[in-house]
Amino acid sequence: MKYLFVNYPKCSTCAKAKKWLEENGVDFESRHIVENKPTKEELKKWITLSGQPIKKFFNTSGILYREMNLKEKVAQNNEDELLDILSTNGMLVKRPLLIGKDKVLIGFKEKEWEEIKN
Repeated sequence: MKYLFVNYPKCSTCAKAKKWLEENGVDFESRHIVENKPTKEELKKWITLSGQPIKKFFNTSGILYREMNLKEKVAQNNEDELLDILSTNGMLVKRPLLIGKDKVLIGFKEKEWEEIKN
């Protein structure tokens, strides 16, 4: 199965994840999260597949997140409004994302990613 690896090449965690994918023989297609930002529809689908709340998709450690004062917005706005915000800029989205047919992994936690090899 081929996975979609959504990442930011200058991100050290993304680089570690890419290296892990290559070393473990995982078939993937790489997508630059800023040059080809996720659409609102893609994000909605990925959130559903992940089984995680939308707030997990926000890059809370990013400068843009703090500049836009998103902590309050994430707590107060509904999912549709948050999807609008997330889809405006790839730097707002937590990365890397690994998207499979029926699974989405957010961030790089090697133990979680081990499951895709089975």
